[in-house]
Amino acid sequence: MVSMAGQRDYYEVLGVAKSASAEEIRKAYKKLALANHPDRNPGDDAAVSRFKEAAEAYEILSDSDKRARYDRYGHAGVQGNSGGHPFQDVGDIFEHFSDLFEGFGVFGGGQRRRGGGGAQRGAHLRTAVTIDLVTASKGCTRELTLNRKTACGECDGTGAERGSSPHACDYCGGRGQVVQSQGFFRVQTTCPACRGSGRIIRNKCGGCGGTGRTDEETTLEVRIPAGIDNGMQLCLRGEGEAGVGGGPRGDLYVDVHVREHKLFRREGVHLLCTVPVTYTQAALGATIEAPLLDGSQDLEIPAGTQPGEVFRVRGQGMPDPHGGRRGDLHLEIELLVPKKLDDEHEALLRQLANYEQTQVSPHQKSWLEKLREFISGDEDEEERD
Repeated sequence: MVSMAGQRDYYEVLGVAKSASAEEIRKAYKKLALANHPDRNPGDDAAVSRFKEAAEAYEILSDSDKRARYDRYGHAGVQGNSGGHPFQDVGDIFEHFSDLFEGFGVFGGGQRRRGGGGAQRGAHLRTAVTIDLVTASKGCTRELTLNRKTACGECDGTGAERGSSPHACDYCGGRGQVVQSQGFFRVQTTCPACRGSGRIIRNKCGGCGGTGRTDEETTLEVRIPAGIDNGMQLCLRGEGEAGVGGGPRGDLYVDVHVREHKLFRREGVHLLCTVPVTYTQAALGATIEAPLLDGSQDLEIPAGTQPGEVFRVRGQGMPDPHGGRRGDLHLEIELLVPKKLDDEHEALLRQLANYEQTQVSPHQKSWLEKLREFISGDEDEEERD
């Protein structure tokens, strides 16, 4: 597993073993998140950093696909195009893992998620694109068409009719949350009057019905970097759905699928290919045409080459999407054994076997040979002998 500079191992961050179950990972993250919660550690930048680091680790290890890529490739396998932390701020974390923080009173983060004044970040979107291995080696640009929520053009996303504006909710004072005391405990719940938005719209916009958002179909251009591997994910910041109440847009995540190639197998940045050669080529040496992802190249096979021997062609593998050295092409020699032989070919091989004093199976007569002997009568003479 490869670790990128400046990033700790995600299992180490959460304090769990690599064999930890999903429930153990969830409990470990919840414990760390509550211990380093910004509301519990006001003014402590180190606690905020630990809070973000734990969220980043949990975001990867709680997803089975991302966890599998991380176990195989390390941080390089899950960074995609985003780089750094997957969350822009603490509010992103509260929104993304809101189900883990609900019911923890002042530590629930409800006001942080909504950013005050009813603003709420838009939902993240996810889509996929499929390319072949040759395209993955060069990189490309693809157009993606998707449906998403966008800010209403008539009310500029406020949800209120032109000439009017939303009002703070009287029930919760615009906070979107209400807190009830029960003995020593404080329970924070969503305001039933404004449903957590913190505002009331008395004159709703006719274009969006007061939601502040409308549906749109849009086409985006996504750049796929050279060397991207199957299962990697790209992140287009701010290309998700529009936020509520003027909140920022969510992000768009693009899963990249790379189709298998009929000749090449990929292992990281390296490519593997099996090259068949005949017995005479392996024994006497030869110059063969070896396939590359883009064309071909002559390969010298020295005399006495053994089956399974591997030749390396430097720099003919896959580019590293993170800027490292390009991989190599590994060509494995496979001995090509003909399934059928003509008479002359078989006779030559039997002479070779006799020279090498190698025991081989006797010649088996074909049906046509037996038919000719039957017609000529040679078969009866052999039986009399």
